[in-house]
Amino acid sequence: MEKQENPLGYEKISKLLAGFAVPSIVAMLVSSLYNVVDQVFIGWDTGYLGNAATNVAFPLTTICMAITLTIGVGTAARYSLYLGQKKYKDAAETIGNGICMMVLFGTLYAVIIELFNRPMLLAFGATDNIIGYAVTYTSITAIGMPFLVLMNGMSNIARADGSPMYSMISMLIGAVINTVLDPVFIFGLKMGVAGAAWATVIGQIISCIYAVLYIRKLKRVKIKKEHFRLVPASMDRTMLMGMSNGLTQVALTLVQIVLNRSLVHYGAMSEFGEDIPLGASGIVMKVNAIILAVIIGIIQGMQPIVGFNYGAKKYDRVKSVYKLAVICELIITSLGFVVFQIFPKEVLSIFGSGENEELYFRFGVMFMKTFLFMLPLGGVQMISSNMFSAIGKPVKGALLALTRQVFFLIPLVIVLPLFMGINGIMLSAPTADLLAFITAMIFVVKEMKDMDKKKICCD
Repeated sequence: MEKQENPLGYEKISKLLAGFAVPSIVAMLVSSLYNVVDQVFIGWDTGYLGNAATNVAFPLTTICMAITLTIGVGTAARYSLYLGQKKYKDAAETIGNGICMMVLFGTLYAVIIELFNRPMLLAFGATDNIIGYAVTYTSITAIGMPFLVLMNGMSNIARADGSPMYSMISMLIGAVINTVLDPVFIFGLKMGVAGAAWATVIGQIISCIYAVLYIRKLKRVKIKKEHFRLVPASMDRTMLMGMSNGLTQVALTLVQIVLNRSLVHYGAMSEFGEDIPLGASGIVMKVNAIILAVIIGIIQGMQPIVGFNYGAKKYDRVKSVYKLAVICELIITSLGFVVFQIFPKEVLSIFGSGENEELYFRFGVMFMKTFLFMLPLGGVQMISSNMFSAIGKPVKGALLALTRQVFFLIPLVIVLPLFMGINGIMLSAPTADLLAFITAMIFVVKEMKDMDKKKICCD
C-alpha cells in the first residue's frame, strides 16, 4: 500500500504535465519518426508505389492501435482512478487482468491478419500495381502485432504508475533499432519493402521485452500471480474506459478505407490516375502523424493527472490540466500548420517521387495544404474526448471521438466528391475538423460547469 500522498494530487500542474507529457511526446515522436523513416527509405527504393502500398496497409496498424489503446489506456485509466480512491487491491487486479487481455487480443489479431491479409488489403483500396508490395509488408509486420500491443499497454501502465521516463525508453528502444536496421535491410541486403517490415518487427520485440520488465518495478502496487487472470467483469470495465481511444482508431481505420477507395475512384477519373493520390495522401498522413504524435503525448501525459485528481475530487486541478494541455496543443499544431502551408513541396520531396513527378507534386501539395487546413482545431477535439475517458465518462469520450471521423468526415468524403470530384475529398477534412471542434466545446463547457457544482458540494 502507498505510504505517502501521491504527488499527482499536490504537485504544481505545469511541472506535472511537463514531467509526464514530455517523455510521452519524445517517445511518440520517435515512434512516429521511425514510421516516417520507413517511408523515406521505401520511397527511395521503390518510389511512390511502395509508399502507396504501406498506405493501403496502414488500416491494419490503426486496428492494432485500437486494440492497444482500448486495453492499455483503459487499464491505465482505471489504475489511476483506483489510486486516487486508495483502492490498491483493485488497482493491482486491474493491471493483471489488463496484461492478460493484451496478450490474448494481440495474438488473435496477428492470426487474423496472416489468414486474411490479401482480401483485407483489396478492401482497403489496393490496386493491381501495389497489392504485391502490400501483402509482403503486412504478412511480416503481423508477427510483431502481439508485441506492439503488449509494449504500448505496458508503457501506459508505467506512465500511470509515475514512471514516464521508463515508458519513454521502452518506446525509444524499438524506434532506434528500427531506424538503424531499415537501411541495412532495405539497401544493404536488398530486401526492399520486406526489409522495412522486418526492421519494424525486430524493434517491436526488443522494445516489448524491456516494457514487460516493468511489472517487477511497479511503485504503487505489487502484482502477484493470482492477479494474472481474465475476469469478464473487469475486462468489460477496462474496455469501456478505453473505448474512446479505441474508437478513435477504429474511426481512423474506417476513414482510411473510405479515403483510399475514394482516392482510387476519383483519381482514376482525373489526370492524376489511381496510384498518385494513394501515394501522396499516404505521405501527408504520415507527416501529419508527427504532429498527432505530439498531441497524443500530451494526452498520455495528462491522463494519469486528470484521472487521479478526479478520483480524489480535486476538480480545479482537473480543469487546470485540461486548459494547459489545450494551450500546449494549439502552440504545436499552429507551428505544424505554418510548415504544411508554406513548405508542402519541400516536405513531400523528402520521400522521393518516382514516375510522373510533376503530377505527383501538384496533387501532393494541393492535398497537404487543403486536407490539413484546420489541424489546430482537430487537436482540441482529441484532447477533449480523452479528458472524458480519463474522468471515468467513457460514453461521452467515445461519442466525441466519433464525431470528427465517423459522424462528419466519412459522410463528407462520400458526398462532397459527388459535386466537386477529387477536390471534395480534400475539403472534407477541414470541414469535419471545424464541426467536431464546435461539438467538443459544447460538451466541455457543460462538464466544466458540472465540476464547479461538484466542488461546491464537496466544500
